[in-house]
Amino acid sequence: MIGAFREEYGSADGVRVFRAPGRVNLIGEHTDYNQGFVLPVALQLATYVAASPSADGKLRIYSEHRRELREFDAAKVMELPPSREWTDYVIGVARELACAGYPIEGTNLLIRSSVPEGSGLSSSAALEVSTALALLRGRAIEGVDLAKLCQRAERNYVGMPCGIMDQYISVHGRAHSAVEIDCRSLGHRLVDLPDGVTFVAVNTMVKHELAGSAYRDRVAECAAAARALGVESLRDASPEQLAAAAARMPEVVLRRARHVVTEDARVHAFVEASARGDVAEMGRLMVESHRSLQHDYEVSCAELDFLADRALEIEGVLGSRMTGGGFGGCTVTMLRPEAEAYFRGEIARAYERQFGVHPAMYECVPSAGADEIKNLETIPPRG
Repeated sequence: MIGAFREEYGSADGVRVFRAPGRVNLIGEHTDYNQGFVLPVALQLATYVAASPSADGKLRIYSEHRRELREFDAAKVMELPPSREWTDYVIGVARELACAGYPIEGTNLLIRSSVPEGSGLSSSAALEVSTALALLRGRAIEGVDLAKLCQRAERNYVGMPCGIMDQYISVHGRAHSAVEIDCRSLGHRLVDLPDGVTFVAVNTMVKHELAGSAYRDRVAECAAAARALGVESLRDASPEQLAAAAARMPEVVLRRARHVVTEDARVHAFVEASARGDVAEMGRLMVESHRSLQHDYEVSCAELDFLADRALEIEGVLGSRMTGGGFGGCTVTMLRPEAEAYFRGEIARAYERQFGVHPAMYECVPSAGADEIKNLETIPPRG
């Protein structure tokens, strides 16, 4: 990566490299912006940003994936309107850093990522967090504050009303553990996963166009449900309250609320099942979560449903569900390690027969959160 940086900018003097991982959410979907509970793991897939000071006050951003270089006046980032392009994630973070009292100086950035875009594995948060660390260049910031700053960048500048989960797990990921996040208190606890299971994400290789608008609709529908129930957020609603208010709520709003209320309960049940090594119950909860997302929240699609359904027919699979925002992206499947090779072959063949596309797959190994890379040999080669 240092060689690529030197190629692009002519010098690699003073270069530092920062990394932030993507994530897969095991259970707890669309609950984070309802102040609920989620259970993600940080992935070995990550975004790397190499950075060095520029001598002319320019903020330059080079994306290896796009082979595009963009240049801005670092002193004027607060004046830049959103462009609706990939650079908005970087500029949004720069603006939030400036607002938080971290002046943005001239910097050359080079971005390399192994997190596939549009996969539901949070490439945007990985970019935001790694960019923030690169622009901070060692200036101190608390982990929770870093996650909130990156969330603000996506909400306020990119225009996506996201919850805190993706940025939080990118900062606070831990090797060998899932992380249960309370999206209201912003506290978390580490959750040990049972021995004898592994998780594989399967990418549909599609992202349907309505994903962004539907996400915003769901945020609004959940807010409407909370108002109807007289609670601050759906995190505070009980199944009994929901049943009592059902007659005065529009059917669609009721179904959205039902998903969130039951999904929060599934997160707690999944953590408890994990603690006692009950992998059958964990798998059952994953399937129940997918059905709720499919029918009540209506954020699945034919490709995701096919992958989840077909996975359950394969020997050694314990549970499968969509993960991420929906309308494409990935499923996450829990299975016995000895069944993984057979599963990969079977699911790929079935998906190709059905949709004519070969699905990418990623082993979901719980990994550490964002940091500065000291051993540059660990950076993956250009993809």
